[in-house]
Amino acid sequence: MNRTHHNGDLRLENVNEHVELVGWVAKKRNFGQLVFIDLRDRSGICQLVFDESMSEALKDVRNEYVLSVSGTVLQRKDANPDLKTGEIEVKVEKFEIINKAKTTPLIIADETDALEDTRLQYRYLDLRRPVMQNKLIMRHKITRSMREYLDNNDFIEIETPMLGKSTPEGARDYLVPSRVHPGSFYALPQSPQLYKQLLMISGFERYYQFARCFRDEDLRADRQTDFTQVDIETSFLSEVEIQTMMEEMMVKLMKEVKGIDIQAPFLRLSYEEAMNRYGSDKPDNRFGYELQDITEVFKNSEFKVFKDCIDNGGVIKTIVIDNFSSITRKEIDKYTELAKKNGAKGLVVLKAQDNELTGSARKFLSEDEVKALYDTLSLKDKRIPIK
Repeated sequence: MNRTHHNGDLRLENVNEHVELVGWVAKKRNFGQLVFIDLRDRSGICQLVFDESMSEALKDVRNEYVLSVSGTVLQRKDANPDLKTGEIEVKVEKFEIINKAKTTPLIIADETDALEDTRLQYRYLDLRRPVMQNKLIMRHKITRSMREYLDNNDFIEIETPMLGKSTPEGARDYLVPSRVHPGSFYALPQSPQLYKQLLMISGFERYYQFARCFRDEDLRADRQTDFTQVDIETSFLSEVEIQTMMEEMMVKLMKEVKGIDIQAPFLRLSYEEAMNRYGSDKPDNRFGYELQDITEVFKNSEFKVFKDCIDNGGVIKTIVIDNFSSITRKEIDKYTELAKKNGAKGLVVLKAQDNELTGSARKFLSEDEVKALYDTLSLKDKRIPIK
């Protein structure tokens, strides 16, 4: 069993070359005189063509059989634009069945009909799916790109212990009982915090690690009970120098992994500015709807809701939303509950249309306040959720 190429690497420049390939049968199509098989390996799929003389030997071959083939690369008459190898095919001269397979309990393809329980039970089959393999390959490319950048900038990769003393943080520790010292326990690290400080004090100046972290807490959208974080520590660098290095690393990573050119420097916001403008310390500025402070507009307001807020040291902020006139009372109530859930005292919705401001709170606002609101927010025909 020899291999000269990976299946997904063959292109037009390989036409007329003799190749030897191995892989899994992804699909088989029998047209009588010709049999077509898509052979899959980690790199992708290549179409194989078998003539009539091999049809008898292929009759029992089904999906997920492992084959070794040798043949000649030919240009396809009808190219398949959906495949990277869609312009070529391999005319098979000899093949061998390396391993047989039963019918699989799930479809080995990007789109599968299997439930998650089935996918987990047959994880070795689930991981054959190209979409799953591509995720692991991308993760490898990301870590490789980051390692290259950090290595080239004098960072040292240091591995820190998994078993250590408990250093309680935001979650509960996972504990590992000690066999040698009954009644004593090791703790799995929530993060390498203790070792970060130790290494910095020791004078390593620049170090990094891809650290496994273990936290006994409820699952969240972006957090598992164990996960990996890239831990980067430096000494004797300014805030701007560290930001610049991280930008350079991300520019390199996106280009190498995704082929995307991104521009540096990135938008830099202080924590205070981010919270004031977006209400989040990790804003998605593609969203566009920024919070605007209108406390000054209502500093002398007689509207009890606004007056109590300002008298108690609060602020009044608004989001100006275009083309939002179709919002219903029920939707407004849902947004109000969402605002309260996230720390706001409430939500007031006003609508600016035909040079007139309407809404349940309009009757409590003076004409001067309405004019100041139009001027401050450059209002046209818009609704204004105020919280």
